[in-house]
Amino acid sequence: MAVHKSRSCEFCLPDARSLRGRYEGSQVWKDPNCGCCKDWIAHLEKNGFATTVIDQGNNAARARLGMPQKFGSCHTALIQGYVIEGHVPAADIQRLLKEKPKALGLAVPGMPIGSPGMDGPAYDNRRDAYQVLLIQRDGSTTVFNTYPRG
Repeated sequence: MAVHKSRSCEFCLPDARSLRGRYEGSQVWKDPNCGCCKDWIAHLEKNGFATTVIDQGNNAARARLGMPQKFGSCHTALIQGYVIEGHVPAADIQRLLKEKPKALGLAVPGMPIGSPGMDGPAYDNRRDAYQVLLIQRDGSTTVFNTYPRG
C-alpha cells in the first residue's frame, strides 16, 4: 500500500499561503492509476486541503465509512469527520465544514464531466449538469448544490 502525504502548494494560487494548512487531516482513498483522482486531489490542495493519499482503492474505505454503494465513485475521502465521495467541488466541502450539518457527508455519484478532476481540455471543456448530494447517516439525501450544464 502506497501512502503519500502532500501539502498545499504555495505557488499554486496567489493567496495559497493563506490557504495552506487551513483544512488539515484529509485522507483520500483511490486507485493508484486513476488520473482523475489525482486531478481532484490537486483541486483540493489548490483550495487549502492538506491530504494524505492512500493508493489501495476505495471500496473498503467507502464501506467502512458508511457511504452507501449507490453513491459510489472512484475515490473516497474523510475530511474533518465527513465522508466525501467522488468529484465534490472544494467550495462545497468548505461550505459543509463551515455549516457543520449533522450528516454523513457529500457525494457526487458517478463521474460527471465538468466536475473537479473531470474537467478541462482533456474533456473538451465540456460541463454536464450534476448535483452534490448531502448524505444523511440513514442514507437519505438532499441536494446540497446544483451545477448546470455549461
